[in-house]
Amino acid sequence: MEEQIGGSEDRWKGSIENITEMALTLDSLQKLLLKKAVFVEEDTFARASLVSEQARTIKVLEQRVQTLERELDAAITAAAHARSEKRQAESSQKAAESRAQEVTKELENTTKVFKLHMEELRGMQEQISKRDNEIKLLESIIQTLGGKERLGKSGVNG
Repeated sequence: MEEQIGGSEDRWKGSIENITEMALTLDSLQKLLLKKAVFVEEDTFARASLVSEQARTIKVLEQRVQTLERELDAAITAAAHARSEKRQAESSQKAAESRAQEVTKELENTTKVFKLHMEELRGMQEQISKRDNEIKLLESIIQTLGGKERLGKSGVNG
């Protein structure tokens, strides 16, 4: 039990020493504050607090402005890229339309040439048909004349 009493006394002594040290530190802090501290009226303090709050608000707003500027730069870059892609797509479309027109003209010209050849072939076909008919007519005339000559020769010889 004496040990408990002796242990308690040591703890109390240590606590008292700690409190004494804290008191000394507090005194020196208070002296330092009295020398360095500035005391102001409540209005002045309220204005200073308002200015401080406004400064914090301004800093937050400046950060927001910087963020918005970066977003704006990114949007401008994206828009420029989109415009470039649009111009490229329009150029490709014009080239495709031009090629389609060329192919259409080529088809139209080929059609015209084909029609001319068809007319030429029809004309030749008609000429061939006419000559074929003339040949048939001449053959029949020759056969008719040839048959009479044979009859005439047969009658004279007989």
